[in-house]
Amino acid sequence: MMILLIEILGTQMSLGNIFIVLFIHLILPLIGLIIYLRLLAKLKKENLAKLGIDFFILFITYGGLLMSLLTALFWKYSGMAALGAFYLIILAPILMGIIAYNNHKVTSVSKYHKLAFQAALYYLTIIPVMLVVSYFFRAYI
Repeated sequence: MMILLIEILGTQMSLGNIFIVLFIHLILPLIGLIIYLRLLAKLKKENLAKLGIDFFILFITYGGLLMSLLTALFWKYSGMAALGAFYLIILAPILMGIIAYNNHKVTSVSKYHKLAFQAALYYLTIIPVMLVVSYFFRAYI
C-alpha cells in the first residue's frame, strides 16, 4: 500500500490514472474482502465454516486473476504483478485441483460445496485456455 501511495505522490499523474490505480489496487480488493466476509458469515450460519478456507483460496485466486488482467490492460506491469502471475500459473492450479478433489464427492451436501467444486474446476480449464490464447496473440500485444 505504501508503494502505491509513493507512486501516486511521486509522479505527475492524471486524475484518470489515479482512479485506475486506486480502483485496481485498493477498491477492488476491498470489495472482494467484503463479499468474502459476508459469504463466511453465511457459511458459519449454516455450520459450513470448514469451507471458509476453500472460498478464501477461491477469492484470492479469482481476485488475483482479475487484478492481473486489469493491471495488464490498464496499468503498468510490475514485479508484483509478475509474482501474482507466477501464483496464478504455477500454484493456483495445484490449489484448485485440491479444492476440486476435496469437494467432488460432497457436491450434494450443500450449494456451497457444489459452488466450490465448480469454481475450482472452471479455473483448471480457464488457465490453459488463457495461456494458449496469450501465446498465439503475443505478437499482437
